[in-house]
Amino acid sequence: MSLQTAEVNESLVRALLEDQFPQWAKLPVHPISQGGWDNRTFRIGNELVARLPSAADYEAAVRREQRWLPYLRSCLPLEIPEPVAFGQPGRGFSWVWSIYRWIPGATSASSPPTETGQFAADLAAFLNALHQAPATDGPAPSAENFYRGGDLAVYDREFRQAVAAIAGQVDTASALAVWSAALASRWSGRPVWVHGDFALGNLLVRQGRLVAVIDFGQFCAGDPACDLAIAWTCLRGKDRGTFLSQLTVDSGTKQRGRAWALWKAAIVAAGLTQTNAVEGQVAWQTISEVLADHDQTEA
Repeated sequence: MSLQTAEVNESLVRALLEDQFPQWAKLPVHPISQGGWDNRTFRIGNELVARLPSAADYEAAVRREQRWLPYLRSCLPLEIPEPVAFGQPGRGFSWVWSIYRWIPGATSASSPPTETGQFAADLAAFLNALHQAPATDGPAPSAENFYRGGDLAVYDREFRQAVAAIAGQVDTASALAVWSAALASRWSGRPVWVHGDFALGNLLVRQGRLVAVIDFGQFCAGDPACDLAIAWTCLRGKDRGTFLSQLTVDSGTKQRGRAWALWKAAIVAAGLTQTNAVEGQVAWQTISEVLADHDQTEA
């Protein structure tokens, strides 16, 4: 049986535990409803969580996290996942998988922070620390992590296709100007650690305060610009200013970050990627924020 026909559910996880990690086989197993798109996620007892990739493209992320998260944990000011076991294929499941320590908290998408200015400052402090951690041997951007941390030009054709598809609903001249300005700049520093999916669903909050960053499956060593996209997708007004002003990156990196936000929003708005109604609304709001920011900068 291949993964395409194996149902990823509690029974499968229990069977994998019985075969590979019998010390946890008697613990209760429950699915997490908001476990992400790339993985199927299950609580194991009170202290553990299992994550199983949902498709072949996401198996490499498991290996990345197993290799690098133990190193990064000592470098960062917030909690990040701690791998405690490395699962192998079995019982009809075709790929490697992981067990991590459970980190208590709710995503900032479902439980917004109580003080948004502090949240923005905490985001910047986390990224600054991430960028300062030595990344000499880190994996380079590639198809494995969807080129996060790499050159935006990889998505040039797709972006232009998306803009053309929504031309009657957005200012295409401004959108293309944002894109062209970003493509004209390059990251000139040493490669730094890049999370790759720095979004509200991967930021955990407890008692209203940011406490953890999860899901490092797309991370690499490269250009940090893609992590700055959160400034336009999630932050508004003074909070965006706080975040951007406290980051230790140059203006070109901020331009590229803005373009990363616009690229993702445009392909969602144009229907070029799988999405849902909520993501569609966020995409249109992001486009509006990016273009308004561009117009204000150019004024």
